[in-house]
Amino acid sequence: MSDTAERTVPVEIDRVIIRFAGDSGDGMQLTGDRFTSASALFGNDLATLPEFPAEIRAPAGTVFGVSAFQVHISDHEITTPGDAPNVLVAMNPAALKSELPKLEPGGTIIVNVDTFDDRALHKAGYDENPLRDGSLRGYTVYEVPMTSLTKQACEPLGVKPRDAERSKNFFALGLISWMYTRPEQPTIDWINTKFANKPLVRDANLAAFKAGHAFGETAELFDHPYVVKPAPQEPGIYTNISGNTAVAWGLIAASQLANMPLFLGSYPITPASDILHELSRHKNFGVRTLQAEDEIAGIGSALGAAYGGHLAVTTTSGPGMDLKAETIGLAVSLELPLIIVDIQRGGPSTGLPTKTEQSDLLLALYGHHGESPVPVVAAYSPAHCFDAAIEAARIALKYRTPVILLSDGFLANSAEPWKIPDVSTLPQIAIDFATEFNGSDSDGNPIFLPYLRDPETLARPLALPGTPGLMHRIGGIEKEAGTGNISYAPENHGRMTELRAAKVAGIANDVPPVEVRGDVEDAEILLLGWGSTWGAISGAVDRVRARGRKVAQAHLVHLNPFPANLGEVVRRYPRVLIPEMNLGQLVKMIRAEYLIDARSVSKVKGVPFTAAELEHAILDSLENS
Repeated sequence: MSDTAERTVPVEIDRVIIRFAGDSGDGMQLTGDRFTSASALFGNDLATLPEFPAEIRAPAGTVFGVSAFQVHISDHEITTPGDAPNVLVAMNPAALKSELPKLEPGGTIIVNVDTFDDRALHKAGYDENPLRDGSLRGYTVYEVPMTSLTKQACEPLGVKPRDAERSKNFFALGLISWMYTRPEQPTIDWINTKFANKPLVRDANLAAFKAGHAFGETAELFDHPYVVKPAPQEPGIYTNISGNTAVAWGLIAASQLANMPLFLGSYPITPASDILHELSRHKNFGVRTLQAEDEIAGIGSALGAAYGGHLAVTTTSGPGMDLKAETIGLAVSLELPLIIVDIQRGGPSTGLPTKTEQSDLLLALYGHHGESPVPVVAAYSPAHCFDAAIEAARIALKYRTPVILLSDGFLANSAEPWKIPDVSTLPQIAIDFATEFNGSDSDGNPIFLPYLRDPETLARPLALPGTPGLMHRIGGIEKEAGTGNISYAPENHGRMTELRAAKVAGIANDVPPVEVRGDVEDAEILLLGWGSTWGAISGAVDRVRARGRKVAQAHLVHLNPFPANLGEVVRRYPRVLIPEMNLGQLVKMIRAEYLIDARSVSKVKGVPFTAAELEHAILDSLENS
């Protein structure tokens, strides 16, 4: 076989982690997303980690303005976007400086060498050119003139050089698509569709993508391409889905299952806004969306929609939760079904708008005036956001209560393959509205009692406004049990407070028990988590078990109330370790509720745990306890 022929034969690898990085205007999120989609269509398992500045247009050429997208593809099941990239695609010096510390030792660097001029190096904080001073000696470095080759490819199209330069991200995508044997046609089809109304932009992006692919084939920089074969998957139809999209689709599915129109009242806030964007596209499913003037108006409109018989939702992030607190309390008092979706981010206040954190658990549980218990459900992966949204709707409708659904910035923006479920397997969550009288007054006349409770669920009946004869009073002042009339009686307030608490506490008997995986019977330590730490915990547990240590894992979806068997589970093991992207919120609850010596592993850096970090934490706990 000739040298040329050998160069075209892909070398099989089981996985690769690639990190695309450049200015926030360089299209790195788009590049990563397109590579992810092509990999999903190819059949790989995958996990992604988008990262970008909070500023709409961060300072170009500086490390503060770097936008990055990490994607992990494999031929086997994975749960994290990877500990450290194997490949870094750096579109300028700032991207190289910012992201190089994340690259694995000896990793591969592909740089857009055209951008490494004196001015760009100075803006990035380099005194010397790192491509020339020997500082990258420990890496495999490929210098590719992406900008000039993109301009050259676009020149016959009549595209101005400055406009052509904007397509360099597609050159990088074409090169990496060749390097890892990604199918070309999905990207070509997407470009044709996305830019159909902008022919010059479409043609420039196509030319750049094809030029990058051709460069990989013809340049003698690379020894050979690589291929990551498809991962084994259950038969079915799959799509690539992000957490926010999954929440939106789950809410739509819930509205269809409940046979109720879906209403979203929302004020745009990072990283929750994509749910509003997605739901606004689906009016064909009876979805109504309102972009409100502020957070209070958003939840107020949603509460009104709940009263009017809609599956009512409001979406927000940390600062918005603060503003919605009063209306959440009103929803508790009215006992109306309402879903509050909190896509958590770093805080306090404005904090880290584009960075992830599990910052709002205690706020969700205790951040309301008075005795106002609210069920809390947490999603643990991008795909699971779909199921978590349906579960939040099920609880809200069945128990006539507001429910807080927790996701976070990592889940919201990350993506993974998702098997589209058979609709017949989804839970039935239909609600029966009251249409008849359910009581009588002192004279024996039939009346409607809005707070006459179901003996099993303690939920009150709901009557749609305008239902003949079922006029009733609701409001924020304490109600009389049964009638709903205003009551200041001490005994009544105590009774109503206890009934609302008992209603939420009883949900513990209506949720699945905590499942334990790993060394269930004889583990030396239990890793207990919630939310987006699931992937890193799963990876770490598998690694430590591979070392021969006995480790178990449990993950909570229902955080209020806890599943009925949680106490038995946490008391079963000699050590309990709780990783959280906060300073230890769940661990406080577990220690208080079950009086066990649970220990915390905290991370509040705006980025998720890696499996390696938790592997070290488990081993340290085992060796030093």
